[in-house]
Amino acid sequence: MAVRRRQRRGPGGGRALLAAVLLCVWGRAAAERVRYAIPEELGRGSLVGPLARDLGLSADELPARKLRLSEEKQYFTVNEENGNLYVNERLDREEMCGESATCSVSFEALVHNPLNVFHVQVVIEDVNDNSPAFSKAVLDLEIGELIPPGARFPLEMAHDPDVGSNSLLTYQLVSNPSFSLAIKDSPDGSKLELVLERALDREKQSSIDLVLTAVDAGDPVRSGSVQIRVNVTDANDNAPVFEQDRYRVSLPENTLPGSAVLNLSASDADAGTNAHITYGFGKMPTKALQKFVVDAESGFITLQEALDFEDTRAYSLALEAKDGGGLVAHCKVEVEVLDVNDNAPEITLLSVSSPVPEDAPVGTVVALLKARDRDSGENGQVSCELSGEAPLSIVASSGGSYKVVTASALDREQASEHRVTVVARDRGRPALRSSTELVLEVSDVNDNAPVFEEAAYSAYVAENNAAGALVLRVQARDADAGANGRVSYWLAGGSAGAAGAAPLVSVEARSGALYAQRSLDYEQLREFTVAVRAQDGGSPARSSTATVRVFVLDRNDNAPRVLWPAAAGGGAAAAAGEAPGAAATPFEVVPRSAEAGYLVAKVVAVDADAGRNAWLSYELVPASEPALFRVGLHSGEVRTARAVSERDAAKQRVVAVVKDHGQPALSATATLHVVLAESLQEALPELSERPAGAEAAAAAAAELQFYLVLALALLSALLVLSVALAVLARLRRAGPPAVLRCLGAQRFSLAGAAFPADFCEGTLPYSYNLCVPAPARAVPEAAWPPPPPVPILSAEELLGGDSCEKPKPSSDVVVGKPPANPDAPQVCKSACCRCSP
Repeated sequence: MAVRRRQRRGPGGGRALLAAVLLCVWGRAAAERVRYAIPEELGRGSLVGPLARDLGLSADELPARKLRLSEEKQYFTVNEENGNLYVNERLDREEMCGESATCSVSFEALVHNPLNVFHVQVVIEDVNDNSPAFSKAVLDLEIGELIPPGARFPLEMAHDPDVGSNSLLTYQLVSNPSFSLAIKDSPDGSKLELVLERALDREKQSSIDLVLTAVDAGDPVRSGSVQIRVNVTDANDNAPVFEQDRYRVSLPENTLPGSAVLNLSASDADAGTNAHITYGFGKMPTKALQKFVVDAESGFITLQEALDFEDTRAYSLALEAKDGGGLVAHCKVEVEVLDVNDNAPEITLLSVSSPVPEDAPVGTVVALLKARDRDSGENGQVSCELSGEAPLSIVASSGGSYKVVTASALDREQASEHRVTVVARDRGRPALRSSTELVLEVSDVNDNAPVFEEAAYSAYVAENNAAGALVLRVQARDADAGANGRVSYWLAGGSAGAAGAAPLVSVEARSGALYAQRSLDYEQLREFTVAVRAQDGGSPARSSTATVRVFVLDRNDNAPRVLWPAAAGGGAAAAAGEAPGAAATPFEVVPRSAEAGYLVAKVVAVDADAGRNAWLSYELVPASEPALFRVGLHSGEVRTARAVSERDAAKQRVVAVVKDHGQPALSATATLHVVLAESLQEALPELSERPAGAEAAAAAAAELQFYLVLALALLSALLVLSVALAVLARLRRAGPPAVLRCLGAQRFSLAGAAFPADFCEGTLPYSYNLCVPAPARAVPEAAWPPPPPVPILSAEELLGGDSCEKPKPSSDVVVGKPPANPDAPQVCKSACCRCSP
């Protein structure tokens, strides 16, 4: 006999599925949601579906987009090369979802650059991998012999963990004329009953063995069997009766273990042992048996372990009341677990993009998180918010996900990192909350140019500085970091008014120190400007420019220079590099009738320095006799300090000292020769005498000239020798030299020596001719009067003019009168000239 029964596992039924064929049915349930369906018991590495392709990602994009999964338990894995979704571990639908009609695993797929999240649902479809099973190997029934035919005895039904058609069971009973099977439908499900077809006779047969087989509708078919042992007892014609067939109890999940759940009560109309009732649980899941316990004598149900609404929301307890005669009554106790807000929200950070560049646009996703609460109803409704001051905001997404985005522009220079607290609250009473800290670092972008401490710098450098001396140190700061904030310094040019100003200084690239390239001279350059550019190391680089104005400070490095009177030797002339004796000694004529305060001359001097270094003062070197002259301290005017007397020497030498006011002071001297005479003609005899100092200077110049010629001769010995040989050869061919011809007897008398008429050779730079006129009449040489002595003239007098002059008067010659001998020779100052008598 076979009885077919459809087990209900939930509000929806399953559909037939071929276990050997892999079904990967996917579809988009909503925006950003992917759905696949696979059978259970697939091996590890089995393909679920082309996840990357279904998300719109190509194989070339996979390395950059970094596709990964965020599921808490890694049932699946994604291949990084092709983006396919594979099974990571064995999937048992019954273990994962129990008796639920539908079973699915949901998780998020994350992609980066840009950051996005997709919700993936994999439906686990049932396969017929479980056989129907009975909780006991043998079912014992006691049936009184007086029970009339048609009586029904409930039997334990087999359990098949599968769902759908795989759990549709058909029951078969080994053929026996005394019994049959029947299915009774009731609001709480179908029940299997053993129907007594005819009365039993204990005296004929005290026990009957039956075999009950349960067969499911899967492919392949699976079955399970149980042995039914029927014991025929004496008459017990009243079975126990419960007050209700179904009891309902509600317990909060925080009910303490040991609390009373329900007190059952059943009655039996029999008497004696047939009326003695014992209570117990019927067939129930192991989890329910662990949670509750019933007292066999009193029927008092007690909570044995703590309840958890998030684990199990309801329990169905099967209770039995059995009398002493073996009759059993059944009832159901439905225990509903009430949710209590005992679970705080859980926050899971799925992805954090840190650091974020400071130029990221507003609305950039920087973090992705998920918040959930295991409670139900309002206790499980979660809202998230950010706590802390930061340019961030949180935006709710689908499936309990949240995105943290930038709410305003970021600036690393103001804040290099942002710390905010993500707070999740449920709507329970009292509300529970949880929080987690989110740290977001901001990476630098080269958005700041270097800034100098000053827009314009001024530096003061004393002249005559050493090359390489520090002039100034400029400094620019860049608010950026790393290479973007590393500042280098360069010269960007100089002022237009200071040509070549840039080479005067150099700048050290790292420190910004400006160094002088060479010594500066205040007298040549008093100030100049250079432009210094500060440039960071970012890309593209940013720069700024500052102007450095360098002022050269004067030092007392220039002695006063006398412009008048021009010194013949030493003093300003020597400082200027003039040869001593190269100029005639200046003189001034002061009449002897001059009174005190008579202006003799004015000493004119200049100083190339500036300021106090150029302030000049004049003073005279004290003379041995009472001072005849005085000089103005600041004017330089030389005046007579008193009236000139007859006792004063005709020639006066006045030495003026010119000093500046520098530290240390520098000075120069000016020598003024003063002749006391009423007129120039009276002063000429005094001027004709050569000062001893001039002769010494001339001798020193001659000696210097000699050594210069000697050095030149040594350096050019070969050339001089060649020239000498050529000159000698020419002289031999031309005859006796002219100097010998000048000394011939036919020209000169033997009475005394005389200069030749044509003296054109000598050591002086010019030749000088002595012109002697011939006598007007023929006179014998013996009758010639002795010639007058020829005055010896100095080089200054010889070089003083180009015309022929009478010799200057000697001690016996009166100025202004002709010489005693009208035939006296004349001196010619021109080179190789002929002078007429």
